Amino acid sequence: MRKFIALPRIEGRASRQAHCDLPDGTFERELGKEGFFGPATMMYHTHPPTGWLSWEGPLRPRAFDLEKISAGMASPWKAAPILANASVKLRWWRADRSMDHLVRNADGDELLFLHRGKAELFCDYGHLSLEAGDYLMLPRSTMWRIETAGAADFLLIECSNGSYTLPEKGLVGQHAIFDAAMLDVPAIDGAFLAQQGEHETRVVIKRQNRLSTVTYPFNPLDAVGWHGDLMPVRINIKDIRPLMSHRQHLPPSAHTTFLGDRFVVCSFVPRPFETDPGAIKVPFFHNNDDYDEVIFYHAGDFFSRDNIKPGMVTWHPCGFTHGPHPKALARMYEQSKPGTDEYAVMIDARDPLEMGEAAAATELEAYARSWQSPGPVAAPRRPSRS
Repeated sequence: MRKFIALPRIEGRASRQAHCDLPDGTFERELGKEGFFGPATMMYHTHPPTGWLSWEGPLRPRAFDLEKISAGMASPWKAAPILANASVKLRWWRADRSMDHLVRNADGDELLFLHRGKAELFCDYGHLSLEAGDYLMLPRSTMWRIETAGAADFLLIECSNGSYTLPEKGLVGQHAIFDAAMLDVPAIDGAFLAQQGEHETRVVIKRQNRLSTVTYPFNPLDAVGWHGDLMPVRINIKDIRPLMSHRQHLPPSAHTTFLGDRFVVCSFVPRPFETDPGAIKVPFFHNNDDYDEVIFYHAGDFFSRDNIKPGMVTWHPCGFTHGPHPKALARMYEQSKPGTDEYAVMIDARDPLEMGEAAAATELEAYARSWQSPGPVAAPRRPSRS
Protein backbone atom coordinates (compact mmCIF):
# COMPACT_ATOMS: atom_id res chain seq x y z
CA MET A 1 0.00 0.00 0.00
CA ARG A 2 1.59 3.27 -1.14
CA LYS A 3 1.35 6.25 1.17
CA PHE A 4 1.94 9.55 -0.58
CA ILE A 5 3.02 12.62 1.34
CA ALA A 6 -0.34 14.37 1.66
CA LEU A 7 -0.29 17.74 3.42
CA PRO A 8 -3.19 19.89 2.14
CA ARG A 9 -2.50 23.63 2.20
CA ILE A 10 -3.87 26.84 0.68
CA GLU A 11 -1.44 29.62 -0.19
CA GLY A 12 -2.19 33.06 -1.63
CA ARG A 13 -5.19 33.64 -3.91
CA ALA A 14 -6.71 30.27 -4.62
CA SER A 15 -10.02 28.54 -5.08
CA ARG A 16 -11.15 26.16 -2.35
CA GLN A 17 -12.89 23.94 -4.94
CA ALA A 18 -10.88 22.57 -7.87
CA HIS A 19 -12.04 23.68 -11.34
CA CYS A 20 -14.56 26.16 -9.96
CA ASP A 21 -14.63 29.79 -8.84
CA LEU A 22 -11.10 30.61 -9.98
CA PRO A 23 -9.71 33.90 -8.66
CA ASP A 24 -10.42 36.63 -11.22
CA GLY A 25 -7.74 37.02 -13.85
CA THR A 26 -6.25 33.54 -13.30
CA PHE A 27 -5.80 30.27 -15.13
CA GLU A 28 -5.86 27.00 -13.21
CA ARG A 29 -3.27 24.23 -13.66
CA GLU A 30 -3.49 20.83 -11.98
CA LEU A 31 -0.33 19.00 -10.92
CA GLY A 32 -1.11 15.42 -9.99
CA LYS A 33 0.20 11.91 -9.44
CA GLU A 34 -1.20 8.65 -10.84
CA GLY A 35 -3.30 10.43 -13.43
CA PHE A 36 -6.21 11.96 -11.56
CA PHE A 37 -6.24 9.43 -8.72
CA GLY A 38 -3.27 10.50 -6.59
CA PRO A 39 -2.43 13.64 -4.63
CA ALA A 40 -2.84 16.85 -6.60
CA THR A 41 -2.35 20.61 -6.32
CA MET A 42 -4.17 23.37 -8.22
CA MET A 43 -1.98 26.31 -9.23
CA TYR A 44 -3.47 29.70 -10.19
CA HIS A 45 -1.51 31.61 -12.83
CA THR A 46 -1.82 35.02 -14.43
CA HIS A 47 -0.87 33.63 -17.87
CA PRO A 48 -2.06 30.54 -19.77
CA PRO A 49 0.29 27.67 -18.78
CA THR A 50 0.63 26.72 -22.47
CA GLY A 51 1.46 30.24 -23.67
CA TRP A 52 4.99 29.38 -24.80
CA LEU A 53 6.98 31.30 -27.41
CA SER A 54 8.76 28.34 -29.00
CA TRP A 55 9.33 24.63 -28.64
CA GLU A 56 12.60 22.78 -29.28
CA GLY A 57 13.74 19.23 -28.72
CA PRO A 58 12.09 15.81 -29.14
CA LEU A 59 9.67 16.18 -26.21
CA ARG A 60 6.71 18.15 -27.53
CA PRO A 61 2.99 17.82 -28.20
CA ARG A 62 2.38 16.09 -31.51
CA ALA A 63 -0.50 15.53 -33.91
CA PHE A 64 -0.86 13.04 -36.74
CA ASP A 65 -3.30 12.86 -39.66
CA LEU A 66 -3.97 9.16 -40.14
CA GLU A 67 -6.09 9.90 -43.21
CA LYS A 68 -2.80 10.40 -45.08
CA ILE A 69 -1.90 6.73 -44.63
CA SER A 70 -2.66 4.73 -47.77
CA ALA A 71 -5.39 2.08 -47.79
CA GLY A 72 -4.90 -1.44 -49.08
CA MET A 73 -3.95 -3.39 -45.95
CA ALA A 74 -5.32 -6.91 -46.48
CA SER A 75 -4.44 -8.02 -42.96
CA PRO A 76 -4.28 -6.41 -39.50
CA TRP A 77 -0.64 -7.52 -39.43
CA LYS A 78 -0.08 -4.97 -42.22
CA ALA A 79 -1.56 -2.16 -40.12
CA ALA A 80 0.56 0.98 -39.79
CA PRO A 81 2.34 1.33 -36.40
CA ILE A 82 1.46 4.61 -34.67
CA LEU A 83 2.57 4.54 -31.00
CA ALA A 84 3.73 1.74 -28.73
CA ASN A 85 5.37 0.66 -25.50
CA ALA A 86 5.68 -2.70 -23.73
CA SER A 87 2.03 -2.58 -22.55
CA VAL A 88 0.08 -1.09 -25.46
CA LYS A 89 0.43 -0.87 -29.24
CA LEU A 90 -1.63 1.45 -31.46
CA ARG A 91 -1.93 0.62 -35.16
CA TRP A 92 -4.04 2.05 -38.00
CA TRP A 93 -5.62 -0.54 -40.28
CA ARG A 94 -7.14 0.57 -43.59
CA ALA A 95 -8.76 -2.60 -44.94
CA ASP A 96 -10.07 -2.23 -48.50
CA ARG A 97 -11.19 -5.83 -49.02
CA SER A 98 -12.19 -8.98 -47.14
CA MET A 99 -9.48 -11.05 -45.50
CA ASP A 100 -8.56 -14.33 -47.26
CA HIS A 101 -7.06 -15.83 -44.10
CA LEU A 102 -7.56 -16.01 -40.34
CA VAL A 103 -5.38 -14.28 -37.77
CA ARG A 104 -4.57 -14.91 -34.12
CA ASN A 105 -2.85 -12.44 -31.79
CA ALA A 106 -0.81 -14.42 -29.26
CA ASP A 107 0.74 -11.22 -27.83
CA GLY A 108 -2.35 -9.91 -26.02
CA ASP A 109 -6.00 -8.92 -26.16
CA GLU A 110 -6.93 -6.79 -29.18
CA LEU A 111 -9.37 -3.86 -29.09
CA LEU A 112 -10.65 -2.73 -32.49
CA PHE A 113 -12.39 0.61 -32.95
CA LEU A 114 -14.15 0.87 -36.31
CA HIS A 115 -13.78 4.48 -37.42
CA ARG A 116 -15.33 4.22 -40.88
CA GLY A 117 -17.22 1.59 -42.86
CA LYS A 118 -18.95 -1.69 -42.04
CA ALA A 119 -17.62 -5.20 -41.56
CA GLU A 120 -18.68 -8.74 -40.76
CA LEU A 121 -16.60 -10.50 -38.11
CA PHE A 122 -16.15 -14.28 -38.13
CA CYS A 123 -14.26 -15.75 -35.18
CA ASP A 124 -14.02 -18.82 -32.97
CA TYR A 125 -17.24 -17.77 -31.23
CA GLY A 126 -19.39 -17.04 -34.25
CA HIS A 127 -20.48 -14.08 -36.38
CA LEU A 128 -20.98 -10.41 -35.46
CA SER A 129 -21.81 -7.39 -37.64
CA LEU A 130 -19.77 -4.21 -37.08
CA GLU A 131 -20.49 -0.58 -37.93
CA ALA A 132 -18.73 2.76 -37.45
CA GLY A 133 -18.22 3.61 -33.79
CA ASP A 134 -18.06 0.00 -32.62
CA TYR A 135 -15.52 -1.15 -30.07
CA LEU A 136 -14.72 -4.86 -30.45
CA MET A 137 -12.64 -6.57 -27.78
CA LEU A 138 -11.06 -9.85 -28.92
CA PRO A 139 -9.48 -12.01 -26.19
CA ARG A 140 -5.89 -13.09 -26.73
CA SER A 141 -5.45 -15.92 -29.27
CA THR A 142 -8.97 -15.64 -30.70
CA MET A 143 -8.99 -16.71 -34.36
CA TRP A 144 -10.80 -14.22 -36.57
CA ARG A 145 -11.23 -12.53 -39.92
CA ILE A 146 -13.44 -9.78 -41.35
CA GLU A 147 -15.42 -9.45 -44.54
CA THR A 148 -16.11 -5.98 -45.90
CA ALA A 149 -17.93 -4.77 -49.00
CA GLY A 150 -15.82 -1.60 -49.14
CA ALA A 151 -13.15 0.30 -47.28
CA ALA A 152 -13.07 0.01 -43.47
CA ASP A 153 -10.73 1.93 -41.18
CA PHE A 154 -9.85 0.55 -37.74
CA LEU A 155 -7.84 1.84 -34.80
CA LEU A 156 -6.20 -1.24 -33.23
CA ILE A 157 -5.24 -1.07 -29.53
CA GLU A 158 -3.33 -4.14 -28.38
CA CYS A 159 -3.12 -4.87 -24.65
CA SER A 160 0.31 -6.47 -24.94
CA ASN A 161 0.85 -9.48 -22.69
CA GLY A 162 -2.26 -8.50 -20.72
CA SER A 163 -6.04 -8.52 -20.56
CA TYR A 164 -8.77 -5.93 -20.94
CA THR A 165 -11.12 -5.46 -17.99
CA LEU A 166 -13.95 -3.06 -17.14
CA PRO A 167 -13.41 -0.17 -14.71
CA GLU A 168 -14.75 -0.13 -11.18
CA LYS A 169 -17.66 2.29 -11.14
CA GLY A 170 -17.75 2.99 -7.41
CA LEU A 171 -20.54 5.15 -6.04
CA VAL A 172 -22.41 5.40 -9.35
CA GLY A 173 -22.98 1.62 -9.51
CA GLN A 174 -22.49 -1.12 -12.08
CA HIS A 175 -25.08 0.18 -14.56
CA ALA A 176 -23.49 3.63 -15.02
CA ILE A 177 -21.67 4.62 -18.22
CA PHE A 178 -22.94 1.44 -19.85
CA ASP A 179 -24.83 -1.55 -18.55
CA ALA A 180 -23.03 -4.87 -19.16
CA ALA A 181 -26.24 -6.01 -20.86
CA MET A 182 -25.30 -3.58 -23.67
CA LEU A 183 -22.31 -5.76 -24.61
CA ASP A 184 -23.05 -7.85 -27.71
CA VAL A 185 -21.34 -11.19 -28.39
CA PRO A 186 -20.85 -13.27 -31.55
CA ALA A 187 -23.59 -15.73 -32.49
CA ILE A 188 -23.45 -19.14 -34.12
CA ASP A 189 -26.00 -18.11 -36.73
CA GLY A 190 -26.74 -18.98 -40.31
CA ALA A 191 -23.96 -16.76 -41.67
CA PHE A 192 -21.41 -18.43 -39.39
CA LEU A 193 -22.50 -21.97 -40.31
CA ALA A 194 -22.54 -21.07 -44.02
CA GLN A 195 -18.86 -20.07 -44.01
CA GLN A 196 -17.75 -23.43 -42.61
CA GLY A 197 -16.41 -26.09 -44.96
CA GLU A 198 -13.62 -28.36 -46.12
CA HIS A 199 -11.56 -25.64 -47.79
CA GLU A 200 -7.88 -25.01 -47.08
CA THR A 201 -7.47 -22.17 -44.59
CA ARG A 202 -4.42 -20.26 -43.35
CA VAL A 203 -4.11 -18.89 -39.82
CA VAL A 204 -1.42 -16.20 -39.46
CA ILE A 205 -0.32 -15.99 -35.81
CA LYS A 206 1.52 -13.02 -34.29
CA ARG A 207 3.79 -13.80 -31.35
CA GLN A 208 6.51 -11.40 -30.12
CA ASN A 209 5.70 -9.36 -33.26
CA ARG A 210 6.81 -12.23 -35.50
CA LEU A 211 4.43 -14.05 -37.82
CA SER A 212 3.90 -17.79 -38.25
CA THR A 213 1.38 -19.51 -40.51
CA VAL A 214 -0.58 -22.69 -39.80
CA THR A 215 -2.54 -24.19 -42.72
CA TYR A 216 -5.56 -26.44 -42.17
CA PRO A 217 -7.31 -28.62 -44.79
CA PHE A 218 -10.61 -27.21 -43.44
CA ASN A 219 -11.91 -23.96 -41.98
CA PRO A 220 -11.10 -24.13 -38.24
CA LEU A 221 -13.98 -21.76 -37.48
CA ASP A 222 -16.15 -24.87 -37.27
CA ALA A 223 -17.71 -24.57 -33.79
CA VAL A 224 -21.34 -25.60 -33.41
CA GLY A 225 -21.70 -24.25 -29.86
CA TRP A 226 -19.94 -22.91 -26.78
CA HIS A 227 -20.53 -21.84 -23.20
CA GLY A 228 -18.44 -19.84 -20.73
CA ASP A 229 -17.57 -16.31 -19.65
CA LEU A 230 -14.60 -15.56 -21.94
CA MET A 231 -15.69 -14.13 -25.27
CA PRO A 232 -15.37 -11.16 -27.65
CA VAL A 233 -17.66 -8.24 -26.82
CA ARG A 234 -18.91 -5.28 -28.84
CA ILE A 235 -20.33 -1.91 -27.81
CA ASN A 236 -20.85 1.20 -29.92
CA ILE A 237 -19.45 4.51 -28.67
CA LYS A 238 -22.91 6.07 -29.16
CA ASP A 239 -24.30 3.66 -26.55
CA ILE A 240 -22.00 5.03 -23.86
CA ARG A 241 -23.74 7.36 -21.38
CA PRO A 242 -21.19 9.75 -19.88
CA LEU A 243 -20.91 10.70 -16.26
CA MET A 244 -21.84 14.36 -15.81
CA SER A 245 -21.54 17.01 -13.13
CA HIS A 246 -23.31 20.29 -13.72
CA ARG A 247 -21.21 22.05 -11.07
CA GLN A 248 -17.67 20.84 -11.85
CA HIS A 249 -15.76 19.72 -14.94
CA LEU A 250 -14.87 16.04 -14.55
CA PRO A 251 -11.41 14.67 -15.41
CA PRO A 252 -10.97 12.32 -18.41
CA SER A 253 -10.65 9.31 -16.10
CA ALA A 254 -14.39 9.63 -15.35
CA HIS A 255 -14.97 8.47 -18.92
CA THR A 256 -12.95 5.23 -18.73
CA THR A 257 -14.40 2.45 -20.91
CA PHE A 258 -11.74 -0.29 -20.74
CA LEU A 259 -8.74 -0.94 -18.51
CA GLY A 260 -5.55 -2.44 -19.90
CA ASP A 261 -2.38 -3.31 -18.03
CA ARG A 262 -0.71 0.08 -17.33
CA PHE A 263 -3.06 2.02 -19.64
CA VAL A 264 -6.72 3.01 -19.90
CA VAL A 265 -9.10 3.55 -22.82
CA CYS A 266 -11.63 6.38 -22.37
CA SER A 267 -14.53 7.51 -24.57
CA PHE A 268 -15.51 11.13 -25.07
CA VAL A 269 -19.14 11.41 -26.18
CA PRO A 270 -21.66 14.29 -26.37
CA ARG A 271 -22.74 15.65 -22.99
CA PRO A 272 -24.21 18.88 -21.60
CA PHE A 273 -21.82 21.61 -20.53
CA GLU A 274 -21.61 22.46 -16.84
CA THR A 275 -24.29 24.96 -15.82
CA ASP A 276 -22.82 26.39 -12.61
CA PRO A 277 -21.65 29.92 -13.54
CA GLY A 278 -18.39 29.53 -11.60
CA ALA A 279 -17.45 26.12 -13.08
CA ILE A 280 -14.96 26.10 -15.94
CA LYS A 281 -16.44 24.55 -19.07
CA VAL A 282 -13.30 23.47 -20.89
CA PRO A 283 -10.70 20.82 -19.95
CA PHE A 284 -8.55 22.31 -17.22
CA PHE A 285 -4.82 22.84 -17.74
CA HIS A 286 -2.88 19.96 -16.25
CA ASN A 287 0.60 18.55 -16.21
CA ASN A 288 1.24 15.20 -17.86
CA ASP A 289 2.53 13.74 -14.62
CA ASP A 290 3.06 9.96 -14.95
CA TYR A 291 1.07 9.40 -18.18
CA ASP A 292 1.35 9.86 -21.94
CA GLU A 293 -2.03 11.01 -23.29
CA VAL A 294 -3.27 10.06 -26.76
CA ILE A 295 -6.60 11.07 -28.34
CA PHE A 296 -8.06 9.65 -31.56
CA TYR A 297 -10.72 11.96 -33.01
CA HIS A 298 -13.63 9.97 -34.47
CA ALA A 299 -16.46 12.41 -35.24
CA GLY A 300 -17.96 15.78 -34.39
CA ASP A 301 -16.69 19.18 -33.29
CA PHE A 302 -13.71 18.90 -30.93
CA PHE A 303 -14.39 21.89 -28.75
CA SER A 304 -11.09 22.00 -26.81
CA ARG A 305 -8.90 21.82 -29.94
CA ASP A 306 -8.54 23.91 -33.09
CA ASN A 307 -7.93 22.66 -36.65
CA ILE A 308 -8.47 19.03 -35.60
CA LYS A 309 -10.64 16.81 -37.77
CA PRO A 310 -11.84 13.17 -37.67
CA GLY A 311 -9.11 10.62 -38.34
CA MET A 312 -6.43 12.61 -36.51
CA VAL A 313 -4.46 11.69 -33.38
CA THR A 314 -2.85 13.94 -30.80
CA TRP A 315 -0.09 12.72 -28.50
CA HIS A 316 0.90 14.65 -25.38
CA PRO A 317 3.87 12.89 -23.76
CA CYS A 318 4.56 13.11 -20.04
CA GLY A 319 6.64 16.14 -19.11
CA PHE A 320 4.75 19.30 -20.00
CA THR A 321 1.49 21.11 -19.37
CA HIS A 322 -1.40 20.98 -21.79
CA GLY A 323 -4.99 22.14 -21.95
CA PRO A 324 -7.46 23.94 -24.21
CA HIS A 325 -6.41 25.90 -27.27
CA PRO A 326 -6.68 29.71 -27.13
CA LYS A 327 -9.97 29.72 -29.08
CA ALA A 328 -11.50 27.27 -26.58
CA LEU A 329 -10.02 29.20 -23.66
CA ALA A 330 -12.06 32.27 -24.59
CA ARG A 331 -15.15 30.19 -23.76
CA MET A 332 -13.84 29.02 -20.40
CA TYR A 333 -16.96 30.13 -18.50
CA GLU A 334 -19.61 30.57 -21.18
CA GLN A 335 -20.20 28.25 -24.14
CA SER A 336 -22.16 29.15 -27.26
CA LYS A 337 -24.18 25.92 -27.27
CA PRO A 338 -25.67 23.69 -24.56
CA GLY A 339 -23.35 20.72 -24.90
CA THR A 340 -20.39 19.07 -26.57
CA ASP A 341 -20.67 17.37 -29.96
CA GLU A 342 -17.69 15.03 -30.18
CA TYR A 343 -16.76 11.37 -30.26
CA ALA A 344 -13.16 10.51 -29.45
CA VAL A 345 -11.09 7.66 -28.03
CA MET A 346 -8.42 8.48 -25.44
CA ILE A 347 -5.57 6.21 -24.40
CA ASP A 348 -3.58 7.16 -21.27
CA ALA A 349 -0.36 5.13 -21.05
CA ARG A 350 1.59 4.84 -17.79
CA ASP A 351 4.90 4.24 -19.59
CA PRO A 352 6.54 6.34 -22.33
CA LEU A 353 5.31 5.70 -25.85
CA GLU A 354 7.52 5.46 -28.92
CA MET A 355 6.41 6.89 -32.25
CA GLY A 356 6.01 4.53 -35.21
CA GLU A 357 7.17 5.26 -38.74
CA ALA A 358 3.63 5.75 -40.03
CA ALA A 359 2.90 8.37 -37.39
CA ALA A 360 6.15 10.23 -38.09
CA ALA A 361 5.26 10.38 -41.79
CA THR A 362 1.91 12.08 -41.08
CA GLU A 363 2.95 14.45 -38.27
CA LEU A 364 1.66 18.03 -38.32
CA GLU A 365 4.87 19.85 -37.45
CA ALA A 366 3.16 23.10 -36.42
CA TYR A 367 0.99 21.47 -33.75
CA ALA A 368 3.32 22.31 -30.83
CA ARG A 369 3.07 25.99 -31.77
CA SER A 370 -0.71 26.00 -32.08
CA TRP A 371 -1.19 27.36 -28.55
CA GLN A 372 0.86 30.46 -29.31
CA SER A 373 -0.89 33.81 -29.31
CA PRO A 374 0.33 37.26 -30.42
CA GLY A 375 0.45 38.53 -26.85
CA PRO A 376 -0.64 37.82 -23.27
CA VAL A 377 -4.09 36.25 -23.08
CA ALA A 378 -6.36 37.67 -20.40
CA ALA A 379 -8.39 35.17 -18.43
CA PRO A 380 -12.14 35.52 -19.03
CA ARG A 381 -13.77 37.17 -16.06
CA ARG A 382 -15.58 34.74 -13.80
CA PRO A 383 -19.35 35.36 -13.92
CA SER A 384 -20.80 36.61 -10.66
CA ARG A 385 -23.42 34.50 -8.95
CA SER A 386 -26.87 36.08 -8.88
